[in-house]
Amino acid sequence: MKLTARKVHGISGTPAWRAGEPLWKMVPKRDESGKPYVDFMMLAPGLNRRPAADREGVLLLVRGVLERFGDDIVFADFNLDINVLWVSLRCQPGLMARVVCLLRARVPMLRLVAHSPDALA
Repeated sequence: MKLTARKVHGISGTPAWRAGEPLWKMVPKRDESGKPYVDFMMLAPGLNRRPAADREGVLLLVRGVLERFGDDIVFADFNLDINVLWVSLRCQPGLMARVVCLLRARVPMLRLVAHSPDALA
């Protein structure tokens, strides 16, 4: 799993998060066999206005949740400028729901705003 954060300043002590390129260049589209990945996006309203320690805490919680899913999560990007978390994962029944529910349980401020249901068809 590749984790990135889009804002370099203000986040300390989280070396797995780093500045990234535009999503269209970074997000993997398909697995080794050509099967498309499933994506979803979550919003963290007002996170970029909170103190650095709060932002860092949220990033650590998100990272902890995503790491629990191992190789099923293939990509994650948290754009701190616009408070958006993007996650790409393997297409498995119920996986997206489990990831979203656990993220919301650990970080209640997160709101699911978009996903790609056509990949499940």
